[in-house]
Amino acid sequence: MTLALRARRVGLMLAAPVLALVMASLLVTLLLLALGKEPGVVLDAMVQSGKRPANIVDIVNRATFLYIAALAVAIGFRMNLFNIGVDGQYRLAAFLAAAVGGAIALPAPLHIGVILIVAMAVGAAWAGIAAILKVTRGVSEVLSTIMLNAIATAVIAFLLRDGILGVLSGGGNDVGTKPIPESGWFPSLDPVARPIIEALSKSGLLDSDTVQNPKLPASKEVYGFLIVAVILGILYSVLVDRTRFGFDLRASGKSPTAAVASGVSTKKMILISMLLSGAVAGLIGMPELLEGRGHNYSLNFPSGIGFTGIAVALLGRNNPVGMGLAALLWGWVDVTTRSLAILDPPNDTSDKVASIVQALIVFCVVIAYVVVNRWTKAQEARQVARQLASGQDLSAEAPVPAAVGAPSKNADADATRARAAAGGGGDVPPPPSESRPSDSAPSEPAPSEPPPGAERQGERGSEREDER
Repeated sequence: MTLALRARRVGLMLAAPVLALVMASLLVTLLLLALGKEPGVVLDAMVQSGKRPANIVDIVNRATFLYIAALAVAIGFRMNLFNIGVDGQYRLAAFLAAAVGGAIALPAPLHIGVILIVAMAVGAAWAGIAAILKVTRGVSEVLSTIMLNAIATAVIAFLLRDGILGVLSGGGNDVGTKPIPESGWFPSLDPVARPIIEALSKSGLLDSDTVQNPKLPASKEVYGFLIVAVILGILYSVLVDRTRFGFDLRASGKSPTAAVASGVSTKKMILISMLLSGAVAGLIGMPELLEGRGHNYSLNFPSGIGFTGIAVALLGRNNPVGMGLAALLWGWVDVTTRSLAILDPPNDTSDKVASIVQALIVFCVVIAYVVVNRWTKAQEARQVARQLASGQDLSAEAPVPAAVGAPSKNADADATRARAAAGGGGDVPPPPSESRPSDSAPSEPAPSEPPPGAERQGERGSEREDER
């Protein structure tokens, strides 16, 4: 690949995000003007809000579970599967993991490990139901996972009752699972992150409103599960892009018929990919469960993260780095738009503005990538047409060798040589098609290719010799 071609591909990869950013900025500006707000004032308020240490912690924490949700969705996307059931999978997994974690008492590493294993097993099992329905009955995973989301909600509502798996707390007004003992809490990254935030605040890059309070509440500490999210991203990249399994996964998603022809079982790939997606989905609720304030599953447990993960995966184009940046962007918009309530207290529309801005970003990214993709294909088609019009041989640079075992053009000669080799004979006379005509006999122009019947006969002869 030439340097010019590499530079062109890099430019096309950067063109889509730049185009999406320009489109989203224009649409958000028009939205703010329609709402009667000054775009410059709103943007300045959001930037200043994002510089507060407490809000930075919120952004990072929110991006952590959004990134895990995007990874769960992306595994299905690479197989051309639309796992909408991530939301139900993570909620049911968090609920049962919380029930198990609150009912046992083990040393810290074992306790955390049991909770994580239960969460991954429940998420994989719930996703496996949709996979089995698709493999055995051909049921669309979109329909089955949507219904499984509703079933998961009903199961949680039934089991989360006092006397079953729920206990009353807060004076009998709130019901939740039994709190997980401290041995099951995941360690926080606050001892590492706090000095960094303080140094940035003292340097003037961040606000110093919380520097005097070095110890933040539990809800404002950096999730230690951030390390797990980074490890999951690395494993996802290696598994999908650097292994034989990942190649089979992507090949089955792009062309199931070609994958079957090459010996790949598409049903097996569907089952494995859905199980992996569900197992990762089971970890989405672990940061809030193991590092949140209540350390239990209650009616206030976050919901809807699975659907947001679909948008984050689309923004990141199923790329581990891209999804990480998209998760940070999504968390930044979620947190910083809270400051808009100060600009217009009587009519607080900060949550609505955040939702509209996020929807516009996804809308612009999808359109930008479609436009750039179509333009790229059109450019490649025009380039090939110009090469053909100029008489350039496109196959001269990289000739394709004949496949192993493929019949040659002169199948009779191949059969003759094979018989001689099997019989151990000496010199092999050339076949009639290769013998030179006599000088006295009138010669006719030989056909460029043998007739179809002779070619099939030669192939059968080669097959019989191979069987011997």
